[in-house]
Amino acid sequence: MADFLPSRSVLSVCFPNCLLTSGEAEQMRKSKEIDKCINRDKTYVKRLVKILLLGAGESGKSTFLKQMRIIHGQDFDQKAKEDFRATIYSNVIKGIRVLVDAREKLHIPWGDPSNQLHGDTVMAFDTRAMMAHGHGMVESKVFQYYLPSIRALWADQGLQNAYDRRREFQLGESVKYFLDNLEKLGLSGYIPSQQDILLARKPTKGIHEYDFEIKNVPFKMVDVGGQRSERRRWFECFDSVTSILFLVSSSEYDQVSRTSY
Repeated sequence: MADFLPSRSVLSVCFPNCLLTSGEAEQMRKSKEIDKCINRDKTYVKRLVKILLLGAGESGKSTFLKQMRIIHGQDFDQKAKEDFRATIYSNVIKGIRVLVDAREKLHIPWGDPSNQLHGDTVMAFDTRAMMAHGHGMVESKVFQYYLPSIRALWADQGLQNAYDRRREFQLGESVKYFLDNLEKLGLSGYIPSQQDILLARKPTKGIHEYDFEIKNVPFKMVDVGGQRSERRRWFECFDSVTSILFLVSSSEYDQVSRTSY
């Protein structure tokens, strides 16, 4: 009778799971799970639409990415909004400094000569220290200190005349929006709205990716810095790209460029 008993090797072929030890069964389960994950990832990669956003600095790449994030339901959390608040304060101070400097270089007289003192105050702001210690952002208490001077300067006819000639120098497109809303920005506990966040300007450093779905189709958008120092990173992002979206700021077609594109 022993000659007719099937060997372990035969049984393992006919009933593969019956003769496994608990350790072997666990290894097989993990192996199958890994295979499923690999197959699922392969399917995802095949369906993935990867879009690379390119364009010069301040062409709107990061703004477009923020719009896609808001449209597709991924709002910004409290920490992100607080970071954007500091960025907005920075945009305002940098913008008013640009206007004060432009007024002088364009030989535009002050509407009220006493505002020269306010101009000196904002021009004394240490931007290098801010960049070194605050990552290019301004804290609320610092903004509150400069707010009276900023308010007086923006109301001055001389700076308004300088703004009207903004095509002759480099000024952020959203500066006017924020300067027109100084009262809101100066409120205690101010939290940026979605519109504020969209218009906040912070140069992109490195590579940023955002994943979302449209009608069950996975999309990945890749944003890289547009400044000349960042463009060497563009080549790192071309792998498996489905499309390239090159953005241009149509509102800056006649504006003096800070850098050579």
